[in-house]
Amino acid sequence: MEETKYSKKYFNMRRNELDIAYNSFKQDWQELADYFLPRSVRFLARNVNKQPAKNKKIKDSTPLLAVRNFSSGMMSGATSPATNWFKVRIRNYGQECGFDVKTWSSQVENIFRDIFNSSNLYRILPSVYKQIGVFGISVLALLHDEDSVLHCSLLPIGSYRIAKNQKGEVDTICRVYMETARNLYEQFGEQNVSKEVLNAIHSNRYEDLFEVVHFVEPNRNYKPDSVWAKDKQFISVYYECTSGEEKFLSKSGFDKFPYAVFESEVNGEDVYPSECPGVNALPDVKQLMSMVLDEGKAVKKMISPTYKGPASLKNKKMIDAPAAFIEEDENGRGLSPIYEVNPRVLEVDSIIEKLKESIKEIFYNDLFAMILNTSERSRTATEVNELKEEKMVLLSPLLEQIHNGLNQIMSWVFAECIKLNVIPQPPVEIMGANIDIEFVSTLAQAQKAVKISAMERFTTFTINLAQTLDPSLKMKLNANKIVDDYADFANISPEQIVSTDEVEKIKKQQEQAESQKQAMEQIKEGSEIIKNIAGTDSYGSDLMSRLGLV
Repeated sequence: MEETKYSKKYFNMRRNELDIAYNSFKQDWQELADYFLPRSVRFLARNVNKQPAKNKKIKDSTPLLAVRNFSSGMMSGATSPATNWFKVRIRNYGQECGFDVKTWSSQVENIFRDIFNSSNLYRILPSVYKQIGVFGISVLALLHDEDSVLHCSLLPIGSYRIAKNQKGEVDTICRVYMETARNLYEQFGEQNVSKEVLNAIHSNRYEDLFEVVHFVEPNRNYKPDSVWAKDKQFISVYYECTSGEEKFLSKSGFDKFPYAVFESEVNGEDVYPSECPGVNALPDVKQLMSMVLDEGKAVKKMISPTYKGPASLKNKKMIDAPAAFIEEDENGRGLSPIYEVNPRVLEVDSIIEKLKESIKEIFYNDLFAMILNTSERSRTATEVNELKEEKMVLLSPLLEQIHNGLNQIMSWVFAECIKLNVIPQPPVEIMGANIDIEFVSTLAQAQKAVKISAMERFTTFTINLAQTLDPSLKMKLNANKIVDDYADFANISPEQIVSTDEVEKIKKQQEQAESQKQAMEQIKEGSEIIKNIAGTDSYGSDLMSRLGLV
């Protein structure tokens, strides 16, 4: 197969191809931004460091608060840095995997947590959740950092184009952004930047901005055995848009795709997601803004109406104060409202409140505030748990989509750790195996609560039945397996659990000690019997030896 010749012309053609799907969604993103996140889109790279035009569509803060609460709820419920929200598993290994394997997995988890805590991931994730809630998509650039291993950069909506492979996975990204002359010079070197950048540097115009394209896609010239970066699985190029020179700022490659893409529901073969809380709430938000505006007009007409009166009172000043008076004309006529209205403001206000609640519910605000919403004394704990499980069913699809994006971050970090040789030597039985990430955050645990409840009910039922009918029914319970599974479901660290093998050793030691104790008691009883039969001179080891007891 002939090698593909990568040039600026090739990548500009690819960019034009990606623009077809991109342009069909751009208008929808702008409308969503107008009502939910006015400063989150950037369709023109040169708009960097510029304040967007004053937004005139938002008349009520409810959609802004709903998005904020959604982001905060997802952050605290799915990826809180204060909790252990993930666990490392070994693919194709069940819960019965050895204690050494669990200990190794726990060590890898701690390495991941140290990396996440030292990086900027937790500062970026709230904005990621805002984007996926409103637009259904969010993209993180994953960059290597010498100090913390990982550094994340959130891409503004509209600043990138994507493409997918046959599995529906994003494997191509074209990012367009602005960069200063100083940063281009320091990142790519004097020999790679354009003459325009060099002129800016030599003229001390370090903060001049230049439009740059970063393109990453599967390498058509991939060579698995090659050590050169340009032959890796994904090719990566940087180049200046406005420069007439054909050279790249950089031409390199990656073994792992250097972006994490968070997506919500995608319709069929669409490239970009078409359904998310923002899309679903948009009709309610538009109606809310319209009704808030109408309600304001109605109230204004009530408290500040337009007046009519005789022309002779045209230049009379009307004082806006209690008990203010204006003289009448010669016919005794004064001022009166042009028309009197009595709008049903309370009914309008009721509809507005329902729209606000609907918007919050679409963004799962009611789930994140479940404790507050179910605090009525009339509701039992069982009813509260049933409500939580019902809400979790609604959130599950979106939570799984977020987990998919987090998995991409985990995979990239693990690959970096392998390069840096910071992963401990794995046990022999899992050499060559792949790892999986299990998410055990508060929200993920809520989904598993059904398993834990079922386990508790089954165990209690079996024990009660054994006590009532047949004690041998206790033998139906595998206590060690139940404890191990419960610990896994409840996210208990393996270091807090004694392994089954160790428990069996302790049990054998206890059984041996008990057997020895019983044997010594039998020997003592036998020695007393012999002593009573043979007299005081016949005792001890001599008699036991003659009788064959030792």
